[in-house]
Amino acid sequence: MTEKTSLTTSHFLPENTLLLNAMTEGVYGFDLKGNAVFINPAAEQMTGWNAEELIGKNIHDCHHHSHADGSHYPQQDCPIYRTLHDGIARQVSEDVFWRKDGSCFPVYYSSTPVYDNNILIGVIAIFRDVSIQKHTEDSLRKALAQVQALSERLTSENQYLLTELQGKQGAMGLSGNSKAINHLTQQINLVANTDSTVLICGENGTGKELVARSLHQLSHRKNHPMVSVNCAAFSASILESELFGHEKGAFTGAISRRKGRFELAHNGTLFLDEIAELSLEAQSKLLRVIQEQSFERVGSSETIKVNIRLIAATHHDLPSRVEQGLFRMDLFYRLNVFPIQVPPLRDRQEDLPNLVSDLVASLSQKLAKKITKVSAKGLHKLQQYPWPGNVRELQNLIEREIILTHDNTLTFNSLQLPTLIDNNTAIKQPLTMIEAEAAHIIDILELTQWRISGPNGAAAMLALPPSTLRSRMKKLGINR
Repeated sequence: MTEKTSLTTSHFLPENTLLLNAMTEGVYGFDLKGNAVFINPAAEQMTGWNAEELIGKNIHDCHHHSHADGSHYPQQDCPIYRTLHDGIARQVSEDVFWRKDGSCFPVYYSSTPVYDNNILIGVIAIFRDVSIQKHTEDSLRKALAQVQALSERLTSENQYLLTELQGKQGAMGLSGNSKAINHLTQQINLVANTDSTVLICGENGTGKELVARSLHQLSHRKNHPMVSVNCAAFSASILESELFGHEKGAFTGAISRRKGRFELAHNGTLFLDEIAELSLEAQSKLLRVIQEQSFERVGSSETIKVNIRLIAATHHDLPSRVEQGLFRMDLFYRLNVFPIQVPPLRDRQEDLPNLVSDLVASLSQKLAKKITKVSAKGLHKLQQYPWPGNVRELQNLIEREIILTHDNTLTFNSLQLPTLIDNNTAIKQPLTMIEAEAAHIIDILELTQWRISGPNGAAAMLALPPSTLRSRMKKLGINR
């Protein structure tokens, strides 16, 4: 029977010792009990222990007694000692060794079994300090995370900026000198440079978003983003993700982390259009964010603090919806700090010449047409029209006329006024708002050959999301 032997200092021949001592990596020789039988100078320098202090002692108790977080590292779990038992070589890249002074450093090491006549007699462990590499990796990882976060923010802000530039017409929807528009301008100037929540009310197409933009541009937040959300454009399930963002894997289709509108509007203004369309569940979550100025992304428990100025808008009668149980009373009072009523175009007909002039100049440039004037007869027709669609309808009409005209003068021959008899009394009964809205939508649909989506569709001409237009058509009973 062969006598069992173990690795000793005698196994390290002088010529081998010379090479091992010249290595920049630390080298330990272990016998079968795990005690040190050889330590080279590089190991002494890295650990702070002299060879004389460790020869014959259990190295695990000196260098490997704890994990990086300080928790106990059992000897039986140590890869070096496992190699002593099974003779399998191992390489480890995520570990630390402890120095004599109690500090630790990250290491990469290998444990290689040593055999004598096919009998395992010990282990050689070779290690190196990878502090610099780990520091570099951590720095790169943090830099990449910052770049990714910045890229996400810039991408999202760029989307909102493009949307803003595409739909922005300055404040031309608010131009004019009527009593109604002057009162509106005074209200805007009074509240603009505060952080008070503003509730903008008015009919569709009156320019509620223009009022919101004016409030933002006149505020101390003007150098930060104004982020807009059309609450009617998203389903209840999607809206929460749009407002608060989501983590990767939070739901089916969430292939990456996404910041919500609240987070993007930090230090700026968040404009919630069509606020009455929010579900009661979404209203409850919105109320909490307004009260606490904090929220969690969908799929995350991390609380994110924000500093935003909130502006909301609706064409609905919110007090009536509160009475019907469709809108939370506490949220209404939170939003209704400073209400602003935007007047319909029919209540400021004297502003039409200014509005028409501004819109013609802007849209002519957009459409690359040289329109220099509006005929007197055409302007008179505009002043006779009731404008159920307000400024938005006026803008769409002017854009259509510019496309159709072949000279430099707009006549608005396509505008249909109520039929008159000789005594200038209309033979038709005045249309209700619902009838007028339905008639206007049908006119636009006929003009676009009932195409709803796309850049030349009815939704684009009406400045509405396609989903909103389809919803209105269904509600008004409009079918082809």
